[in-house]
Amino acid sequence: MVLLTRRGALAAATLPLIPAFASAAPAIGSAAPDFALPDQDGTVRRLSEFRGRTVVLEWTNHDCPYVRKHYNSSNMQTLQRDAASRNIVWLTVASSPRGEQGYVTGPEAKALTASRNAAPAAVLLDHRSQAARAYAATTTPGMYVIDAEGRLRYMGAIDSIRSTRVEDVARAEPFLRDAMIAVQEGRQLERAVTPSYGCVIKYSDA
Repeated sequence: MVLLTRRGALAAATLPLIPAFASAAPAIGSAAPDFALPDQDGTVRRLSEFRGRTVVLEWTNHDCPYVRKHYNSSNMQTLQRDAASRNIVWLTVASSPRGEQGYVTGPEAKALTASRNAAPAAVLLDHRSQAARAYAATTTPGMYVIDAEGRLRYMGAIDSIRSTRVEDVARAEPFLRDAMIAVQEGRQLERAVTPSYGCVIKYSDA
């Protein structure tokens, strides 16, 4: 039997493990998988409806300490508003199924958005883990950038420091911000894939 120390257990929880029944990750430069998911108001939203605009997908779990790091520091909200100012669509995706940490209903998602002063274009409820499987999303926060032609251009971490410490945000390399701006401006990315970090997404069995 292998015993983990507390530090080892935390490290294991941050590894980009593929949950059971996950699909292979889509390839950079290939068509981003389309999806149809209800938003916080119950309106079904499709990725394809945003063709012609850069799209950011943010996988979230509001109880995850890595997610809280970026919301408590206002880093995530600043990125969301920066995206909106550039006509970039920001979609927050909650894939936790009922009974798992991070599960939210539509009204709960709306209340969270308001309480955190967040500014996504929509919060999408992926309770059956359909989108998570399509993108092989493994951690929260997990970030993806899709260009105006619907091609996946970036996937991975929000930044370069794998920690839960708010004070690390200011000194981290902003992978996601750099990627979304480069995609919006039609430039090549220095890093198209980075190792994601955070809490492991629990997939639905359904």
